[in-house]
Amino acid sequence: MRHRVTFIPGDGTGPEIAEATRRVLDATGVELDWDVQEAGADVMERHGGNPLPDHVLESIERNGVAIKGPITTPVGTGFRSVNVALRKSLDLYGQVRPCKSYAGVRSRYETVDLVVIRENTEDLYAGIELEEGSEEAAELIAWLEERGQGRVRPDSGLSLKPISVTGTRRIVEFAFDHARRNGRRKVTAVHKANIMKFTDGLFLRVAREVAAEHEDVEFEDRIVDNLTMQLVQRPEEYDVLVCPNLYGDIVSDLCAGLVGGLGLAPGGNFGTRAAVFEPTHGSAPKYTGQNRVNPMAMMLSGVMMLRHLEERDAADRLEEAIAAVIAEGTSVTYDMKPSRDDPTAVGTSQVADAVIDRLGVRV
Repeated sequence: MRHRVTFIPGDGTGPEIAEATRRVLDATGVELDWDVQEAGADVMERHGGNPLPDHVLESIERNGVAIKGPITTPVGTGFRSVNVALRKSLDLYGQVRPCKSYAGVRSRYETVDLVVIRENTEDLYAGIELEEGSEEAAELIAWLEERGQGRVRPDSGLSLKPISVTGTRRIVEFAFDHARRNGRRKVTAVHKANIMKFTDGLFLRVAREVAAEHEDVEFEDRIVDNLTMQLVQRPEEYDVLVCPNLYGDIVSDLCAGLVGGLGLAPGGNFGTRAAVFEPTHGSAPKYTGQNRVNPMAMMLSGVMMLRHLEERDAADRLEEAIAAVIAEGTSVTYDMKPSRDDPTAVGTSQVADAVIDRLGVRV
């Protein structure tokens, strides 16, 4: 069966790791037709300052599946985020980030195997903000004070934290479905309901209601700060973590740290109309064109994509090939060597060569 896939190289080092990923995906033998689309900082001038042109969204909706390289997000200024825009425009409400130990990776942990499932459209990460000094901020501050909600300094910027019953129910249902389809034993809801009783409290209440409808999968909940401590102490106790948007962003990076870093952290974003797969690290623009950056997070995102396309045999073979290259430790980038200045480190394209060799195909 042929699959048409939207392919977004990204910017910065994105095109290098994207091309390495495309090569290993082609080497699996799965018939993939690539619909190449450009997005990010590099195309803004050609599209009136828009880093995510409409035709890119149309391509993803038409094909139903996409894989993308990292795209630069400015800090503090500029456009908010192509990733956030994609999730909102396509209602990609569920993010899945597996965190799994591979033999040969330098880490304090050896047997981590958990999944972070993050609600992708609500919470503080939705970016509903009022600027410091604005009329709207002043009005909201006055309104809060009138109702005895506590004094807010007049020079404050404000962010709103919407968490809905609808959004919570569908992400928790998604987490239980993911656990059941993948043989997982337990779902843990992550929250701060002891303090934020009307937002995180709602999240916890709805999560418990959904859990009562899925008694074949174990359920528990953890306050987010306690969870982060326990993940560092004993990550083996956790399996599937379902989180509101902001906690999911933070906890998933912590979990990536348990297994060797963001260079091995794949991700997938799922909605009712499309799925978009991507590495979870940034675009590292200072390394652009140097053939230096680790492509394995995007390759592992390709493994996730193959499983989504029901190409499970190819997905398993590709993951095994990546794991073998990691275990051997010869054809890996500088960040996976015992010393970051190891002269035996290879480049992005050479990692792809090694994985393809392990697949038994030369292209």
